[in-house]
Amino acid sequence: MRTERRLAGGFGFPLGCVAVVAAAIGADLAGGTAHPSYAVAAVALVIGAVAVVTTPLAATGVTAVGWAVLSGFAYGRSGALVFTAVTAWVAVILAGAAVFGLVLGAGWRMVQRVRPVDAEAVVPMQRKAGEPSHRRVASL
Repeated sequence: MRTERRLAGGFGFPLGCVAVVAAAIGADLAGGTAHPSYAVAAVALVIGAVAVVTTPLAATGVTAVGWAVLSGFAYGRSGALVFTAVTAWVAVILAGAAVFGLVLGAGWRMVQRVRPVDAEAVVPMQRKAGEPSHRRVASL
């Protein structure tokens, strides 16, 4: 029985990368060219959501890809990575979103694990020893 309720890193990382690229494109269409902070906010939300449902290693990889997408296309505009003070702050923001998502996901899984189970729903009604389990059909 599976006790961990997380998306495996083999699925979480690629899905997170696709979501980061989609968020960056959506923010660019919404005016991210003039205001790159729109793209940072959108990508940070996606990274936080991915960190809630996947492993820490996959969340770290998605954070790195998110920073590369923002540095190369929201701030660099040519695809080349830009290493400035602004992109350093973007890295800090994205790392904070990942840590927040990981903590939120761990808390949610802990709450799910300690929730009490209703005993009546698990144990069926018992039959008497002489009671048949089914009716016999008379054969012709």
